[in-house]
Amino acid sequence: MTRGQVKRRLALAWWRQLGVALAPLFVFNLLFGGGGTTVLTMPLFIAGLASMFVSLPLFSAYKRALIATEKALDSDAEPAAWLELDRVRLRALLGAALPAWIAALAVLAGLEAIPLVLLALSSIVLHSLYRIPRQLG
Repeated sequence: MTRGQVKRRLALAWWRQLGVALAPLFVFNLLFGGGGTTVLTMPLFIAGLASMFVSLPLFSAYKRALIATEKALDSDAEPAAWLELDRVRLRALLGAALPAWIAALAVLAGLEAIPLVLLALSSIVLHSLYRIPRQLG
């Protein structure tokens, strides 16, 4: 695989993972939205906000993998570096999806629209951190 093909495949995987992160929120809101509020709405919103901190160590690992991939460009270790970057990034994207997934659960508890949008936006912003930079390659 050429470097351009690898970057294209990683870009498509990023979009696919963003869809996987947001799809449960939209489906649950479509099916179960509009319910009454319960005692769990505020704890679920706080849990969604706190889940953003899961991304801190994952982002550090992602940046280290990016640096290692950049150092391995045009060497024999380049394919292995791309695979390691993909593995680390997938784990980080799963961590970035947590606020949206908790928001999907909060729909069942009757969380209002504005907190749901805030949690979905936080997942989108966290996902944007894990795009492959143009400078790589």
